[in-house]
Amino acid sequence: MKKAFLHVSMALVCSSVLLPAKAQVSLIANGKLTTSRAGLYKDLSGLNYTLENGAPANLLGGMGSGIAYLSGDTFLALPDRGPNAIPYNSLIDDTASYIPRVHTIRMNLEKNHGAGLPFTVTPQLEETTLLWSLSPLVYGDGTAYNVPTGAPQVNSFFKHYFSGRSDNFDPSRSSGDVHDARLDPESIRVSNDGLTYFISDEYGPYVYQFVRRTGERIRTFELPKGFDVAHPNTTTNSEMSANASGRVPNKGMEGLALTPDGKTLVGMLQTATIEDTAAGGPGASLLRIAVIDIPSGKTVHEFGYLLTTGSGVSDIVALNNHEFLVDERDGKGLGDGSKAKVKQLFKIDLTNAADITGMDGNTAATVAVSKTLFLDIVKVLGNNNVTPDQVPAKIEGIAFGPDVKQHGKTLHTLWVANDNDFLQDYGIVSGSNPNQFYVFGFTDADLNGSVYEPEGHGRGHGFGSGGQGEDNNLQ
Repeated sequence: MKKAFLHVSMALVCSSVLLPAKAQVSLIANGKLTTSRAGLYKDLSGLNYTLENGAPANLLGGMGSGIAYLSGDTFLALPDRGPNAIPYNSLIDDTASYIPRVHTIRMNLEKNHGAGLPFTVTPQLEETTLLWSLSPLVYGDGTAYNVPTGAPQVNSFFKHYFSGRSDNFDPSRSSGDVHDARLDPESIRVSNDGLTYFISDEYGPYVYQFVRRTGERIRTFELPKGFDVAHPNTTTNSEMSANASGRVPNKGMEGLALTPDGKTLVGMLQTATIEDTAAGGPGASLLRIAVIDIPSGKTVHEFGYLLTTGSGVSDIVALNNHEFLVDERDGKGLGDGSKAKVKQLFKIDLTNAADITGMDGNTAATVAVSKTLFLDIVKVLGNNNVTPDQVPAKIEGIAFGPDVKQHGKTLHTLWVANDNDFLQDYGIVSGSNPNQFYVFGFTDADLNGSVYEPEGHGRGHGFGSGGQGEDNNLQ
């Protein structure tokens, strides 16, 4: 990545203008995942108890918050903080002590010899890995909210599991305290050796590294201090009223990319910070990007991204070491009872981008990175008879997958997943909002001059799904 510069130029201001899309990206497959060998809407965590809100601890759902390619036909899928769409206790944002986890899924992408899309995909859950820390974590005791403790009941002396409960934090410290047990995972990327993965979080925000086979956290990365809030709290409203700066509650580090060389993580906040939003002007649409040097563990650059018509960004994935696809969307569509309008992927280039460290939002907006439309998901799905009310509201996970052949031509694959908020699993949407995986195909020509070299494609097939069985997390 080239060295960033700080001076403001009219060339950069003009470069942020949206250019017409030229890509001819097509939908080639669509699959759903609603069951496993453990049963309907059951994952393979081996957890056999009920959460305090009445949901089963092994509930399968919400897994499209993040998706990452592992190797062969194997992907990793990431649910967020758990089933809090059903009313439980508003004082803790309806969250429960659901343990964040990573699902290993074989996708079984095959040519379709019948009618419909050119390929079929049949997702199969292979294993579920729970996320934990060897060092003790801070949990809420629940007494102030008349609820049980936020500590998962499977905790042991050596394993302290993370939890989606919003009160699992130290109120005497900022939201970036790494001892907090609360974790709201939003994006996942696999290290180049396939042995670990990186996960971004909204609560801190945090970026953590975990051992893939065990789920143990082994590292925390340094994010800009301005991303934290000084006074964490249990709900969006209470946290907003207590803080004048930092990430907006429940809109922290949403997207995470890993460069193909394996040396850099690029993370994005979901929306503008509290202070950038409050100032008004173009800065209210500015999302801050943190560029993290993996060897040192430190943030080395901060860049800016301006929303076009979406209300926020849900993921980012690397095309090569300096270009990325950004998932910008609204919250409309299936699961929201409305019609989807904005689910778009934009291509950005960080080469010569202006470092906005220390800039206010309105100043930073004048030097935001340039962007071009790569894929309009609502439009392409519409071309395949998926009406806007059937496009999932939360298109959140994006990843590149293995290449395929079609009509003698090589197609690269882009995999897109939705977070269904566990709504189908509760019957709230009556079986109409499953977790889905959309597979799009594109060629080198569709990239309009960009070189395709995504993370993970140098990974050997020997890394597979691995694991130690469906209840290995309880040992």
